[in-house]
Amino acid sequence: MNVLLGIIFHAIGGFSSGSFYMPFKKVKGWAWESFWIIGGLFSWLIIPPFAAYFTVENFPEIISQATSNVKNTTFLMGLMWGIGGLTYGLGVRYLGMSLGNSIVLGFCSAFGALVPSIYYDFVPTAGKVSFSDMLNTYGGQLVLSGVLICIIGIAILGWAGMLKEKDLSDEQKQLSVKEFNLVKGLIIAIISGILSSFFNFGIEAGKPMADAAVRAGNNPLFQNNVTYVVLLWGGLTTNFIWCMYLNFKNKTFGDYINSKTPIASNILFSGIAGTMWFLQFFFYGMGESKLGNGASSWILHMATIILTANFWGFWLKEWKGVSQKTFNVFLAGIAIMLLSIALVGYGNAR
Repeated sequence: MNVLLGIIFHAIGGFSSGSFYMPFKKVKGWAWESFWIIGGLFSWLIIPPFAAYFTVENFPEIISQATSNVKNTTFLMGLMWGIGGLTYGLGVRYLGMSLGNSIVLGFCSAFGALVPSIYYDFVPTAGKVSFSDMLNTYGGQLVLSGVLICIIGIAILGWAGMLKEKDLSDEQKQLSVKEFNLVKGLIIAIISGILSSFFNFGIEAGKPMADAAVRAGNNPLFQNNVTYVVLLWGGLTTNFIWCMYLNFKNKTFGDYINSKTPIASNILFSGIAGTMWFLQFFFYGMGESKLGNGASSWILHMATIILTANFWGFWLKEWKGVSQKTFNVFLAGIAIMLLSIALVGYGNAR
């Protein structure tokens, strides 16, 4: 029953994550950096403490009593993840829901399983599997094989992107993905996928706070909500600095008070997008508490997001007008990505 509940919770969280960018498409007259940071304020600053307040009693005390090392490491992982989250939005902006999400999350799923193990090679921790251990175990070798297959899948998706660029006229590209740019999108997606994986390790780094919440008598289902508060502060920091820089550079500070745009509506849709972004973590924590395996939870979460994002990509007709060959290459890339995710998940469960 716990496994079934875990899968259901991850499915809800994955659907939320794979769909969060959709409300942003309702924002009118604002620059990307303006609606992105408004959404970010909801997902990283406003909603997490509310979630913790209603699910974890005395969560501020748990955070204050945690060691500086735990808080600093969790925050640092949040900073790194924040760069990944920032570039994630740019990846979707330049590649679209289908291609952008698939490439970003492919890297994210693979490196999300690898990053913690590499860390434990430098900081040996009892009960944790290091990268060296992975090289010498069957399960670890499966994970590494999955990562290799993931890279192959990403290469195939990149090929699909190049074929799409050749298939479509400039006018069709604008209808498919307004700012489609394959080279820029691929570079950003690779960076995003690697750095986004640091969220998984941030959860691991903040585990002492989650454990303290359970010891204090709180429901284990919501134990990660206290960790998210610190972890997402890191994400907010990097995104806020970058978006303010872009507001300054592009002279878009006026967006927030531009009466020629639907300000209230823009804030509403940005807030909905940001809340949906956070809900992926809310349900991820619930799913992980039921499955009891951080790496497997991460992989399942990523797979659900990829499937959801591609559903929206098809709905938005991002692949309309491409040749059958291009579409088949894209589907092959998705299939290989899901195979790699399954291998990584199975290997981590061994």
